[in-house]
Amino acid sequence: MSSHSGSCFCGQVSYKVTGKPTTSSFCHCTRCQRLTGSAFIWTIHFPNAAFKWTSDASAMDSYATDGKPYKTRYRCSKCGACVASYNANTEEWSVWGSQLERDSDGKTKDMDVVRPTAHTYYGTRLVDVNDGLGKWEGYEGKSAQLV
Repeated sequence: MSSHSGSCFCGQVSYKVTGKPTTSSFCHCTRCQRLTGSAFIWTIHFPNAAFKWTSDASAMDSYATDGKPYKTRYRCSKCGACVASYNANTEEWSVWGSQLERDSDGKTKDMDVVRPTAHTYYGTRLVDVNDGLGKWEGYEGKSAQLV
């Protein structure tokens, strides 16, 4: 079974995910844009049982936003980087692909397991992406396909 390790910018907060993700996509929603300051992020969702913290809980804090009180985000108390979020409605963890462990060439380890399959919330995109992946109004396969 495949496993991936990830961490915040400074490395104080870390986690491990095992198995295949339930979804892996580039998210263009306005929440992700505002949270990261980026046009889109690579979001990977895993079932609750596949996620494990590998650092001490005192190294992070958590919060929920008004719009999604069922989703708790966790961030490093030292560097401030958000490292994961837990959705109580779906019982899934979300991590960012850019924070996963890399090989000596700087490439994501076992990329074939976590490779993004779509662009989600593409209707609120800031840039067009022409990479051959499907573009969806919401989640892949659960909303209207745009392109």
